[in-house]
Amino acid sequence: MATVELRFSAQPEHVRTARLVAAAVARRAGVEEAVLDEVRLAVGEACSRAVGLHRSNGLTAPVRVVLTEEEKAFSIEVGDEVPGPAGGSAEAVSGITAALDPDVDSEDEMGLAVISGLVDDVSVTAGEFGGTIRMSWPVAGGGAPDLP
Repeated sequence: MATVELRFSAQPEHVRTARLVAAAVARRAGVEEAVLDEVRLAVGEACSRAVGLHRSNGLTAPVRVVLTEEEKAFSIEVGDEVPGPAGGSAEAVSGITAALDPDVDSEDEMGLAVISGLVDDVSVTAGEFGGTIRMSWPVAGGGAPDLP
């Protein structure tokens, strides 16, 4: 299992870099070319959401993106450090955002709706140390061959 971890300061201009890295690693992992745009868009939405949460809560901690190549799947986790209820779900995450800033709630829900429309296998969790959006896609033929 190969893993790439990316951390970036919560600045909107870094979201594009995360999207490019995710697409490159997904391609290398064997995700079908037709799905790469969905990977880019989903990662962009998840990272933008995390950046927004960090900025609206005054956090200086970096946003974390973990890209994992497994035998039959490629997964991406985008993590923020905004505390929430342990074991929370997408609804809990939306509730946390609403309590902090009523204007962000609709944006947060929209971002989560876009992600769930792009990715069949997605989960959103929140805990006392932050939240995570986990997305995964199948890989063609069990992954790409190793390069020399």
